[in-house]
Amino acid sequence: MRFDIVTLFPELFAPHLAHGITRRAFESGQVGVHLWQLRDFADNNYRRVDDRPYGGGPGMLMLAEPLERALAKVRQQRAAAGESAGPVVHFSPTGRVIDQALVRQWANGPGAILLCGRYEGIDQRFLDRHVDVELSLGDFVLSGGELPALALLDAVARLQPGVLGDQQSHLQDSFSDGLLDCPHFSRPEVLPAAEGFPEAGVPAVLSSGNHREIARWRREQSLLLSARRRPDLIEKARADGRLSDSDEQYLRKLGL
Repeated sequence: MRFDIVTLFPELFAPHLAHGITRRAFESGQVGVHLWQLRDFADNNYRRVDDRPYGGGPGMLMLAEPLERALAKVRQQRAAAGESAGPVVHFSPTGRVIDQALVRQWANGPGAILLCGRYEGIDQRFLDRHVDVELSLGDFVLSGGELPALALLDAVARLQPGVLGDQQSHLQDSFSDGLLDCPHFSRPEVLPAAEGFPEAGVPAVLSSGNHREIARWRREQSLLLSARRRPDLIEKARADGRLSDSDEQYLRKLGL
């Protein structure tokens, strides 16, 4: 799996690729990352890759021609390495919101060419000619595409075999089954009282050793949290037929 990232700020990616659990995916080559400085494809002494928009208005636009030269070079190198051309991804508020289902699709794919825009955006002619997929982190605006690209890389990397210490970890993550994850507890069994907070213990079922009851408790907590904070997830799970009879019985008991 190979990701080529066209960006004005390749230095933003280095710390992420070298640290944390997901670095295993990058160091092992399971997820290959190649960074391309867009200014290297400018055709002027000032390495300028932006200009004023036609029609006026604030801000600057990224020029189509440097982007086309960069894209041609990326595709040439991918072909020389025996890699597929890969889809071109543009991060934009107009794109599909990234969710866990989409991440799973990308985690099993060949990778992509990630285009990190800046300024007021990118010349529409380049987008019309070359972009295959537009993705978004949500209904808000960022200064550029680097943060969404990092988010996608991290989400894809952690799903690769052997990256997480326990392969079952990602199966319990929020959204893996369409719902929010349940609460989790660790040592000590009783957290001492603090100013403004009473003593707090771990739910007894988690110390019972009864794995069936523990699984049931976790499922019910997942349902409860999802129903209260993201009822849309419950409705989608119902529509997709992913709620069991016992799930529905528990929700009815809560009046949810």
